[in-house]
Amino acid sequence: QVQLVESGGGSVQAGGSLRLSCAASGLTYRRFYMAWFRQVPGKEREGVAVISSNGNPTYADSVKGRFTISKDNAKNTLYLQMNSLKPEDTAMYYCALAAFPPATMRADQYNYWGQGTQVTVSS
Repeated sequence: QVQLVESGGGSVQAGGSLRLSCAASGLTYRRFYMAWFRQVPGKEREGVAVISSNGNPTYADSVKGRFTISKDNAKNTLYLQMNSLKPEDTAMYYCALAAFPPATMRADQYNYWGQGTQVTVSS
């Protein structure tokens, strides 16, 4: 059973940085995509960044140039480096895995989800 556990969220002032981590366990798939999503109360879950099985990243327009998605295959860990944070980046951030690639930023393409980590950016 795949398990995803996020960490690294917190509170930061606008312009600051945070790095989120997602530790994956129980991986049995050879090729899979992973992604970061975010959600604020009352809104749909929004795709932030996706990384393919061979490491190619894709970003939402709202975070291009500020966020970087990466992964360490040896550690089974996904990262999201977030720089130049803005108040509108405030959300619960979720790690997700799509077991049957390819996948985009549609949440319904992802089979496994973490519990989320809160990011709060103050102005």
